[in-house]
Amino acid sequence: MEMRYKRRFILLFIFLSFLAACNKENEKTEKPTEENLGYTKTDMDDLKDKNDPYSKSVKRGYDLMNDTSVLLDEYVGNKLSCSSCHGNAGLDSTSSFIGVTAVYPQYNARAGKVFTIEDRINGCFNRSMNGKPLPYNSDEMRAMVSYLTYISRDVPTSIKERKWMEKNRIEKLPEANAANGEKLYKQSCVTCHGQNGEGSGATTGPALWGDNSFNNGAGMARSGTMAGYIKRNMPPVEMGGLNKGEITEQQAADLAAFILSQPRPDFAEKANDWPNGDAPDDVPYSTNSKKVKEESPQGAEGEKKK
Repeated sequence: MEMRYKRRFILLFIFLSFLAACNKENEKTEKPTEENLGYTKTDMDDLKDKNDPYSKSVKRGYDLMNDTSVLLDEYVGNKLSCSSCHGNAGLDSTSSFIGVTAVYPQYNARAGKVFTIEDRINGCFNRSMNGKPLPYNSDEMRAMVSYLTYISRDVPTSIKERKWMEKNRIEKLPEANAANGEKLYKQSCVTCHGQNGEGSGATTGPALWGDNSFNNGAGMARSGTMAGYIKRNMPPVEMGGLNKGEITEQQAADLAAFILSQPRPDFAEKANDWPNGDAPDDVPYSTNSKKVKEESPQGAEGEKKK
């Protein structure tokens, strides 16, 4: 009899231990941290058969992100789309859009003012698309904001930054060799991006220079950003002996130097950027505030002290 009770006690203990372990595992799943919150599976499947006005707007926004230069040709001055940099309309990890509406409005140092999500979208139209801004009250703008809000629906607006998102940037680049970058480009990049950087399509191989590429006011025109994007995301498959994730910082810097040495459209309002004089070192142009700072007696004295 005593043995039977002992057995029951042991079985009950094992069962309770198992339950406790399951509860801990569920707690981990149900209460994600800020670091792992964002980049989870987010797709459009649950909207597939819905035709209500909101679902239509979200789906329209997704289409606009993928075929921007075709569907919004009046506002786009090149052959790029949002998905040229933000793969699958920002749903993959190249440069994720998930959670982006949770962190806006936010201060934009380049503009020197607080940006809404609409301001940020139009910043890309002005620069990356080398075009002109969408009207803020247009159906197209509403659709893009609806889409970005929809894919960010599980991210709390209390977060200050998207800690799960890896940045496409190298802050301290090695000294670049553009000639070596040209060799690497011809070896591994021409298949998608073309012999003359003309590209093969907005999402298959965006134009990297020339009239159909981003202008010099775009974020991708900065060497640290271009090199960081190349290192993290290129090539999408093995090409010319290079594999995704295996490119060194030196190779990425060399490729960025070559690509950014090529001609591209000029952003007419670039001189107004970073009005507070805090432009990063890899900005490829002078700004009005930078010129004033350099020409002032304090600025000249500061340069002598360096």
